[in-house]
Amino acid sequence: MTLFGAFEQLALFRSPKVPAAKVRHAHLGNRLVPYELRQKGVRRLSMTIDERGLRVSAPQYVSLAEIERFLRDNTDWILRKLDEYAHRGRARHLRIRDGVDVPILGEELRVRVIAGANRVFWEEGGLILAARDGADLDALAKRGLQRRALDHFRRRVGHYAQQLGLPAPAVALTSARTRWGSCSRKTGIRLNWRLIHLPPALVDYVVAHEIAHLVEMNHSPRFWAVVESLEPGWQEARAELKRRAPEIPLV
Repeated sequence: MTLFGAFEQLALFRSPKVPAAKVRHAHLGNRLVPYELRQKGVRRLSMTIDERGLRVSAPQYVSLAEIERFLRDNTDWILRKLDEYAHRGRARHLRIRDGVDVPILGEELRVRVIAGANRVFWEEGGLILAARDGADLDALAKRGLQRRALDHFRRRVGHYAQQLGLPAPAVALTSARTRWGSCSRKTGIRLNWRLIHLPPALVDYVVAHEIAHLVEMNHSPRFWAVVESLEPGWQEARAELKRRAPEIPLV
C-alpha cells in the first residue's frame, strides 16, 4: 500500500469537543492572555493554539507555577500564533447552523436547517438538513458532505482510470489526520473526505496521484511521469494544496 500527503496541518483534523477545562489567565509580555487548562487524564505538559485561543494540558501533579513558567518561556510563539489566528477571516471549527456557508469544490454553498426526521439532501445552491429538535447538526452535515465527497471522488477516479486504460478501482473515504489518500491494488483507493472543501483542481491532483500508483507503486521518476500525463503542472497544484490546507474548515 502507498500513502500520500502527510503534512502537519492535518493533525488539526479532530473534533473540537474537548473535556471541560478551567479558564485561567497568564501575564505574557505586556498582555493578559486567557487560556483553558485541562488536567484530567493528562500525561504530559503541552499546549495548542487555534482560533478558539490557547489551551494547555498538564498532569495534575504539575503546579500552576510550573505551567505559567512554561507559558512565559514560550511567550513570543504564543503571542505570534494568537495574532495570526485573530487575523484569519474564517474559523477552522465551523459550527453548523441555519444559513452558514460552507466551501464545497470551489463554491460557497449554504446550509439550510428545516424540521424533519434527521435526513440530509442536496439541492441547487446548498445542503438541506431536515433535523429533529435537538439533533446534532454537525453530524448531519458531515453525513451530507461525505456523501457529496464520495460521489465526486468516484467520478474523478473513473475519469483518470479510463485515461490509463484501467478499470475504475473501488473508492472509499477516510478521515485520516495525516494523509490525503492511499492506494492499494487489492482494496482500491481511499481519499480524505475533507478534500471536498477544496477547489476541483486540487482534488483532481490528489486523485491523479493515487491513480498513478496503480501503475507505479512508488515515487520514482516513472511514477511522476504518469502523474504528469494525467495532470500537467501538478507541481503547482501540490504547492497550492499545502497552502490551502490550513483553511479547510473542521465540521
